[in-house]
Amino acid sequence: MSAISLVTGGSRGLGRNTAISIARHGGDVLLTYRNGAEDARAVVAEITALGRKAVALRLDTGDVAGFPAFVEAVRAALQANWGRDRFDHLVNNAGHGEMAGIAETTVAQFDRLFDVHVKGVFFLTQALLPLMADGGRIVNFSSGLTRVSYPGFSAYSAAKGAVEILTLYMAKELGHRGITANTVAPGAIETDFLGGAVRDTPAYNEAFAAMIALGRVGLPDDIGPAVASLLGPDNRWVTAQRIEISGGQNI
Repeated sequence: MSAISLVTGGSRGLGRNTAISIARHGGDVLLTYRNGAEDARAVVAEITALGRKAVALRLDTGDVAGFPAFVEAVRAALQANWGRDRFDHLVNNAGHGEMAGIAETTVAQFDRLFDVHVKGVFFLTQALLPLMADGGRIVNFSSGLTRVSYPGFSAYSAAKGAVEILTLYMAKELGHRGITANTVAPGAIETDFLGGAVRDTPAYNEAFAAMIALGRVGLPDDIGPAVASLLGPDNRWVTAQRIEISGGQNI
């Protein structure tokens, strides 16, 4: 029986690559999207072409009030598509960036970052725990910016730092169910994060590449397969870890 992974923000960027990588490793996927329904359908089609099952569900991870309805949608999708009442792995990937100095950060920016990256991760995981199978995996996305500092990312990095601490508590409190919890922390990656700044701005790309031991910025294909591997049985004894996937950035 194939494992089923729920990947938030799976319609684009690192979430998309993670969802497809899971399928390539033989897993099935429930993926979420907030606005990109067409992108989500394209990911489902690509996963289906790989011979795996996939379903896309809409979710705003910053809207806690919507979580009960989402849980029911997950329950229905599991029954309709797999004839099951449990999924195996939860990948909390969905998120966004806000770049502003401490003096310029607004309350709205701060609240949105913490609503999505901290409150959303905490309460979505809580809401989904009754549907998670024992022996499953939780992977929470953090950032290389929790280890080093760059001007403009104070609120974003603080939110991701909170996710890293939360992951430790998930590992401790859910260990009795055989559920592992780990954080992955990508470095500079060519995605549409911050409007594609690293991907589309040569000066940024070159500047970050110069900080990385392997001499280039990362690609989504550097991240998704690593997450998929972490979900596999060979990593069943890895929990409560922060795993940086950055090519050796700022070492």
